Amino acid sequence: MEDILKLVGNFGFPIVVSAYLLVRIEGKLNELSTSIMELAKAIAVLEVRKSPVETFAEAAYTKR
Repeated sequence: MEDILKLVGNFGFPIVVSAYLLVRIEGKLNELSTSIMELAKAIAVLEVRKSPVETFAEAAYTKR
């Protein structure tokens, strides 16, 4: 606790809070990036699994 108070005294409250939030958010951003990559892979697998009939039906529906 003393270390935090020294940091606030030396650098100021906004800088200490910003640094703390950046450190906390970094892990969550990494998790989010991983989730997005997994979602992209899942979508790619779904696109591969579509039958030609489904693809034709989608093409016909979107042209209207």
